[in-house]
Amino acid sequence: MKTTLVTGGNSGIGAAIADLLLARGEAVVSLGLELPTIEHAQLKSYTADLTDAKGTAGIAAQIAADHDITGLVHNAGMILPNLLPDAAPQDILTLSRLHLAAPMALTQAMLPGMEARGQGRILFISSRAAMGMPTRSAYSATKAGVHGMARTWALELAPKGITVNTIAPGPVLTENFWGIVPKDGELQDKVAQGVPVKRIGTAEDIANAAGFFLSDAASFVTGQTLFVCGGTSLGGQAT
Repeated sequence: MKTTLVTGGNSGIGAAIADLLLARGEAVVSLGLELPTIEHAQLKSYTADLTDAKGTAGIAAQIAADHDITGLVHNAGMILPNLLPDAAPQDILTLSRLHLAAPMALTQAMLPGMEARGQGRILFISSRAAMGMPTRSAYSATKAGVHGMARTWALELAPKGITVNTIAPGPVLTENFWGIVPKDGELQDKVAQGVPVKRIGTAEDIANAAGFFLSDAASFVTGQTLFVCGGTSLGGQAT
């Protein structure tokens, strides 16, 4: 049975990806700050602070020992928004640990099993903000770093049957989004009107794309970034 490790699998996009995989009969290991609210026979859950390098390495080793992981989705993320005068170097260090160092440690732990099997799927959930967005100095910098790291891993791991791809969502209705934009308010409507398709994305929109990258049908696709963004990658986005 396929078993996919999903970081941030307890809520938002991560939970939607977990739901999709469980619905098609696969197993999921969720790793996040909190446990998922759902229970399922094929769902196992762990908690960890992925900005803590030592703790991340420890939980990675434990998951690799407990499960035969065939896929890894690094979805966990934070934004830490600030305009440049208020941005702090520490924000870049914090988000680098979460967006870059954590998936490296997790992948290193799961890699021997994938290599032995001759097949694996690694998927990053990045952001359209990697192209640039006001108030996103640390977030856009580290998410842009995700793209470069994923392409490098794709080249290294392709001969071993392991694909590495990235999804870059546009605005999506999650708690991260509502932490910046008041829920169901005037600004949310304004953001929706700024999206070419005239709506804000859902977690299920991203999960549907993830389902493809994690499937057997995607074995000839690696090193790619798919913008699931309602067209916002084609131009500027105000929020």
